[in-house]
Amino acid sequence: MASASAPFPRPIGTRRRFSELLTATALGVYLLLIIGATTSLTDAAAACSTWPTCHAPADPLNQTELVIAWGHRIAAVLVGILVATTAFGAIAGDVSRGVRASILVGAVLYVVQIGVGAMTATVGDAAIVPGLHLGLGVVLFGAIVLALAWNLERTTGDKHDDGIDRESGLLGGADTEPEPIAADNADSGVDSDAAGSGFDLPTGRLARARLTAFAYFKMMKPRLMWLLCLVAAAGMALAAGRNLEVPTILATLSGGVLAIGASGTFNHILERDVDKQMSRTADRPLATELIPVRNALLFGIGLTAASLAVFLTINVLAAALGLAAILFYSVIYTLVLKPNTVQNTVIGGFAGALPAMIGWAAVTNEIGLGGLALAGVIFLWTPAHFYNLALAYKDDYARGGFPMMPVVRGETATRKHILYYLAATLVGTVALAWISDLGALYAGTVVVFGGLFLWAAVRLHFKQTETAAFHAFHASNAFLGAVLVAILVDALVLTSPIF
Repeated sequence: MASASAPFPRPIGTRRRFSELLTATALGVYLLLIIGATTSLTDAAAACSTWPTCHAPADPLNQTELVIAWGHRIAAVLVGILVATTAFGAIAGDVSRGVRASILVGAVLYVVQIGVGAMTATVGDAAIVPGLHLGLGVVLFGAIVLALAWNLERTTGDKHDDGIDRESGLLGGADTEPEPIAADNADSGVDSDAAGSGFDLPTGRLARARLTAFAYFKMMKPRLMWLLCLVAAAGMALAAGRNLEVPTILATLSGGVLAIGASGTFNHILERDVDKQMSRTADRPLATELIPVRNALLFGIGLTAASLAVFLTINVLAAALGLAAILFYSVIYTLVLKPNTVQNTVIGGFAGALPAMIGWAAVTNEIGLGGLALAGVIFLWTPAHFYNLALAYKDDYARGGFPMMPVVRGETATRKHILYYLAATLVGTVALAWISDLGALYAGTVVVFGGLFLWAAVRLHFKQTETAAFHAFHASNAFLGAVLVAILVDALVLTSPIF
């Protein structure tokens, strides 16, 4: 990854403008998808049974549904203009055959969509294949995103960027021996009595106690807790709506926090030697030997037992899923996937998806379609989210020997895959809306924050810097956080009879 002060040269202006047009078209098609799903789930379609204009029936259901129906029609016109403009640009411009073909397929599908939409509005969805209009929309969105990813790869990518340093034979061209990372002992009043650890402990007893307590807390990976707890809370809200009970909330989130802490602790134990070689992890408690391995292991076992005990107060299924989450992250991901396959992040997304199923199971004592749909969104979001971090820390991961996507396949391929998984995530949010009857607040949130995430991912192609990678990383966090909050508000507040 280039430094923030020395970005790669930008491509010529016409190609950049076409990429921006493609980005706007992709976002427009996605907007139309989510509005269409909202229209289908409400009675908005019944409020407008004419085409192409929208004449309200003599006794419309309500004005909100009429607005949604009109919004769908207006959005279809505007997006149609975007699709037509993009198709014309593909025919007349300097684009590859694959990009041109994908865009033209999308344009043809859009024409077909107009006919299907007209039939759906005037005759009813039951008169044709149920879900055909939405299904074709998803295929259309996929065609536009493929064109965008391929065009950006050709415009901003490096065909020689395969992640392998041909001269040294090293992944990413990393040095074979990382520079030793010394402990910071600039402060006075420290005493190196942690024999053989190389870590300076404070001389004061209270200061030592605080440092040790913080080290145990750090092993629990607290930065992961807020988002994963939000995932579990969204799963509970989807399952129970406004009938969600406080004891269930407290028990599920408490068990989740303990399970995350146990998983993080075991991860620190198993990666302690590799952590010493990576600058971003060299200060971890076990890498610095601040905490003995035996103590950390007992701590992790204790957290696991406590987590299971709390989950068992809810039901056995929640406890089983909680244990599965701990074992998958600690053993399958840390020991099997992360050091051995470039698909570690993709398959590892299952660990982050499990809290959605735990939240659903805590309420229903079963694994339902809504919980699986939310888990699917998290699973697809994980690579689009984490690949940005892998780009920023590419050299660090190479030093640690981890086959992350940018290390093995290069930065160009990684940026392209971010768009692939981002598009899949956005399609997943449409499926979630369809399955869970989520409303306008959810639709508006995923469009706005999905657009910001998409724009950050596209910007990463042009500004190939660590700063741009972190911006896309934070945009991914903001997207998921906002979507989960929207689910909570929609399920817990807007479903109330007063609305």
